[in-house]
Amino acid sequence: MLKAVRREEAQVFHLPGRDWYHSIGPETVGAHHITVGWASFPEGSAPPGHVHPTQEEVVFIVSGHGQLISPDSTVALEPGVAVYIPIGTLHATVSHGPGPLEMVCSFSPPVAPGSYEDPSKVTRSQQGDAR
Repeated sequence: MLKAVRREEAQVFHLPGRDWYHSIGPETVGAHHITVGWASFPEGSAPPGHVHPTQEEVVFIVSGHGQLISPDSTVALEPGVAVYIPIGTLHATVSHGPGPLEMVCSFSPPVAPGSYEDPSKVTRSQQGDAR
């Protein structure tokens, strides 16, 4: 059966420097092998980097401009760009503006949103609490 989740129905996680809308995953639709969400980085945001120790990630830029920075490379982010981030790669996102940098993020295997961040800086809002 097909399952759809609208952005305003997604669980919102307020992560350092961004909001992350958890749309698809084991907890939301029963997915077994993937997590998909939407990240929104306000203009000027540059949160510290992080690592996904067991997930590979793909991001697809929907709007805005910025950079994805790792120890060995930097990728310019603009609408239409997709970036593959291998398992265990330290990476940080910078939003240059104008306006927010918005991207679709997918992880395989699934990830618990915010599990790779400093737990003291992550807050989970109620489902449907979108801005």
